[in-house]
Amino acid sequence: MNSDLLIANITKQVPLSTAEQHLFTSLLEPRTVYKKEYLLRQGDICRHDYFVNTGCLKICYTDEKGIECVTKFAIENWWVIDIESYLYASPCFYYYQAVEDTTLLQISKTNLEHLLQTIPALQQFMTTRWQNSFIALQHRFVQSLSLSAEEKYRLFREKYPGLELRIPQKLVAAYLGITPEFLSRLRKKAATDFS
Repeated sequence: MNSDLLIANITKQVPLSTAEQHLFTSLLEPRTVYKKEYLLRQGDICRHDYFVNTGCLKICYTDEKGIECVTKFAIENWWVIDIESYLYASPCFYYYQAVEDTTLLQISKTNLEHLLQTIPALQQFMTTRWQNSFIALQHRFVQSLSLSAEEKYRLFREKYPGLELRIPQKLVAAYLGITPEFLSRLRKKAATDFS
């Protein structure tokens, strides 16, 4: 599996020599998760860090009423990890399921820790990546509490351009915390406003 997208993702933020790039890619394992299959299930232990080459995953949990709550999507050129499970070997709270056939590159925790000791620039990359993830989580939390459904939909379209055309609308609605019927009205209004 081609690792060019992953290397570009890293070297956009930190420099890596050709030898460092080769070392990194030599420790990657390709993985394919087909539509509706799980990358991780609730209760699994996350033992890898993943990079999405193609496709889309949904990251979800099921609430006490049995309703699927979509917290985010992982699309092309995105990293995905259940950080708590990965760091503490605790069971995953979320499940990670392919919405469409998804190709990933994965690296084990042991191999990544070796690389972080061997390639100092990767430590900075990981720190920046996790800081950005935390900031995005804070924004998502505030937006879910303070924005209208229309504003949330607009931000979804900015964050995930074109994704709403690739995935079932019920997943978009679940991500936004609205009903599919209300999403349909928002989409019609957005199409009218755009015309």
